[in-house]
Amino acid sequence: MFVSVVPGMAVLVAKDAERLPGVRVTNTGFDGRSDVLLLEVTKGGQDALRQLPTIEDLFIEVGRTMRSSGDKPQWIARRIWRPERTGKALSVWSAYQGPLAAAMTYRVIARVLQESSFLRTELRRALTHVIALDRPRWKVADPARIEIWIGEYRPGYFVAGLRLSSRAMRQHEGREVERHGALRPTVAAMMVRLAGEPSGLLLDPCSGSGTILSEALVAGWPTVHGSDIDATAVRIAKQNAPGATVTQGDVRKIDRPTASADAVVSNLPFGQQYELEGVEFSAALAEMARVTRPGGRVIVLVPDISDDAIPDSLRLSQRIPIRILGMKTTVWAYDRV
Repeated sequence: MFVSVVPGMAVLVAKDAERLPGVRVTNTGFDGRSDVLLLEVTKGGQDALRQLPTIEDLFIEVGRTMRSSGDKPQWIARRIWRPERTGKALSVWSAYQGPLAAAMTYRVIARVLQESSFLRTELRRALTHVIALDRPRWKVADPARIEIWIGEYRPGYFVAGLRLSSRAMRQHEGREVERHGALRPTVAAMMVRLAGEPSGLLLDPCSGSGTILSEALVAGWPTVHGSDIDATAVRIAKQNAPGATVTQGDVRKIDRPTASADAVVSNLPFGQQYELEGVEFSAALAEMARVTRPGGRVIVLVPDISDDAIPDSLRLSQRIPIRILGMKTTVWAYDRV
């Protein structure tokens, strides 16, 4: 099996995957859009892996090959799609996605790291042709019942698989109300994980659509509180995270007692639509530190933090650069001293 994750998250996801029974990470890479983890998974580990909240997509592997022997897409396609291996993969796919029909619809998604030898569209067409020869009653369609992904996860190394996951899985069954710019659930899940073992109160003072609040509830935090300066965001977060308490408030002046939160986890405003800079940013971090108890953690998502904006009571423990929809940003994990 293999999984794709948000670029930059591979190391953390690998650690989480290795803790699961029957799962072993054998290799990692990057296919140009996502980090990729190759795994050995026993039958009992498949269900546990599907429940890991930090993965974007899950695949049952059909084969691997290299760019050698002429570096031709037709050769790569024939080497990677072998009927005997594919039959076994399809039996796993059907166990999760339902019975196979004689006439299935399918589509191929291809990713390559360089196109000097051939284009990814040529690889996609080559694999589509090989599949058509093996499964003549299958029909190409978009959307399709079966998605076959082939990607170059390291220079010269390809892996292909049938996608077991769905958009609902990637979005953690989706939000009740969608909002432009909402945080990816997998990133929110990673940030909540970095906050430590669930205990007491987790606070998100820039809660937006409530994605972090939802992930904190799923992770088992006993008390989850959010706030946002935008009244519309507060209304949406209440719908998306009904188990959390959500109020209107300003991150620069958090309406909570000092040292009352066990963790503060937040996606701070950044980018073209929102900005929180200079003195205001320093004030926000100072407030987050104030309301967090000593020994607690402050986890924030923002591209950069200047040294002079960090209060003396916070110590950086981890810095994780990631990329979301092509935009570089960073998860910063601080210990409250």
